Amino acid sequence: MKVKSHTKLPVTVDKSHITTLGERLYTESIELIRELVNNAYDADATEVKVTIQPEQIKVEDDGIGMDWEGLLQYFNIGSPEKLHHSTSPKYQRDRIGQFGIGKFASLAACETFEVFTQKEVFAARVIFDKNSWSENHDTWELPVEIVEADRSQHDGTTVKLSKLTRSFDPDLVRQKILESVPIQAKNFSVLVNGRRVVMAKVPGHRIPFLEGTSFGPLHGEIIIVPVSQASAEEMGIQIRVKGVMVRKEFFGIQGWGKDGARIRGEVNADFLVVTSDRSGFRTDVEEYKAFDTAMQKLLRDVKSQLGRLIDRKETQKVRRALTEAMLRIQTALEKHPEFLEAGILPKGEETDAVGEPGEIKPDSEKSSMEEEEQNRIAVEPEKEPEHISDAKEDYVKKPAKPRIKKLSSNAVIRKIAVADFLVTCCLDQFGEDGPECFTQGQVIYINRDHPLYKRETKKKVTHTMYLARLLCQEIALLKNPPDARSAFQKQSELLRDAFSD
Repeated sequence: MKVKSHTKLPVTVDKSHITTLGERLYTESIELIRELVNNAYDADATEVKVTIQPEQIKVEDDGIGMDWEGLLQYFNIGSPEKLHHSTSPKYQRDRIGQFGIGKFASLAACETFEVFTQKEVFAARVIFDKNSWSENHDTWELPVEIVEADRSQHDGTTVKLSKLTRSFDPDLVRQKILESVPIQAKNFSVLVNGRRVVMAKVPGHRIPFLEGTSFGPLHGEIIIVPVSQASAEEMGIQIRVKGVMVRKEFFGIQGWGKDGARIRGEVNADFLVVTSDRSGFRTDVEEYKAFDTAMQKLLRDVKSQLGRLIDRKETQKVRRALTEAMLRIQTALEKHPEFLEAGILPKGEETDAVGEPGEIKPDSEKSSMEEEEQNRIAVEPEKEPEHISDAKEDYVKKPAKPRIKKLSSNAVIRKIAVADFLVTCCLDQFGEDGPECFTQGQVIYINRDHPLYKRETKKKVTHTMYLARLLCQEIALLKNPPDARSAFQKQSELLRDAFSD
């Protein structure tokens, strides 16, 4: 094919696409204010004032302002300026803005966009009118007013959005700023209609962390909130890049059941590659894979700590129920002197005063018996004697008694003493297949892993009653009743008097 001539074809862009592109990049109008506040952060502002009125929004900062070259860069769509100079000159902040489309996107929510800026002796005002811009198809210039700088005023930039076409709720604006602006940065604050935007203090167990990857560190804090604060809507971990929340992720905690709703927090990972609309990350790159691996490891540790917190809470509940049950039994024992006869379980040379239930803590002083019990670990049968002497030919093999080798860290111990009667109760975990309860020496053991225990302890009232029933049962057996019927009768009498009120 013979070439007849050469020429050039101009590439044109309809001016309306500038605002259309902004609308599509910023699907929520409220994000436009977020973008303006982040621009102020990039300009080393220490304070940003956002004023929201029905017809106008004003965003005013005390940053370094812009000179003529700065204005040219500001209205240069897709300028690489912030990529080439990624930190701010005064506070060395990691700059957030990248695409330079935010100011044009603002025209999706208003008719007029006005910028006033001052830097030292330079001051100017730029007015971007949406209708005028669209009507002048051949003109790609904006009117600029060069004005005299007011040296009595600080440097900075003020942006006004006028003739609003959408409404803005100040409370929602504050929430968006909390999520998408580095509000906790040093020397930086934002006020919306005169109220400073601050992070709400979330109660709970806090887990700060710092993890390293081959692409850089990630750091933040995970919070396990109290059960009363659990919320499926608030659940999740905010992922922030350069202090800006990009997306909330769950990392599998939604599969933890109702306990997952107690997990909140944030992680900062500046090395992640953000998508062009800033709504997510490139997940097919090595940076994200390293990040995800580190977060999965972290969440396994969090789940372990959550389990320990649940155990601690459960142990507190057990302490309360056991204390109440033993106080009731103590009162009932005072009505049954037959249990208080010396020789059943001798208490020693103590007064006849009624003793208070007490807890044996790992670091507290223990009696020799209690110390021995704390140093044992599992349930194992006593060894039978290897030889039986002729004098004991009538020896009858007795059922093996369980022996505790060591108590777990979740063990709860209380004791009760009335006159010459002393009994200690220990609640611990002996496995689902272990006995419901048993007695060894002066100690009554109750198995917290037993299915009946788990069923009866879901409610406070049944929990206390269940413990009292087992304690009365074992105390009745300590008197060596002649038959099962007598044991049941004594158990019933003690239980009745324990709950007679």
